[in-house]
Amino acid sequence: MSPINKKKLDKLRKKLDNLDNSFIKLIKKRTSLVKQVLELKESKKQIIDRKRIKFILNKIRKKSLNNKIDPKITNRIWKNMIYSYIDFEKRNFKKK
Repeated sequence: MSPINKKKLDKLRKKLDNLDNSFIKLIKKRTSLVKQVLELKESKKQIIDRKRIKFILNKIRKKSLNNKIDPKITNRIWKNMIYSYIDFEKRNFKKK
């Protein structure tokens, strides 16, 4: 790699690192909201809402297409996030 391209790469990676830091803050906020939602659930059966998951993924697909983002990327990200939070809820569910 040429020195100029190396410098460009370093700058882009720095921007990506900054963006990752923003994602971490958003994930913290999202986790806080998920905890609040979990407090409202009365049984473990309420943790997985297939209709809601389908609705969210459809909405994300439409938003992705409108924003010219490859929907396969956003679908995979959201599915992973949804199922990660389902796992989180299952681990943190406290029977009332």
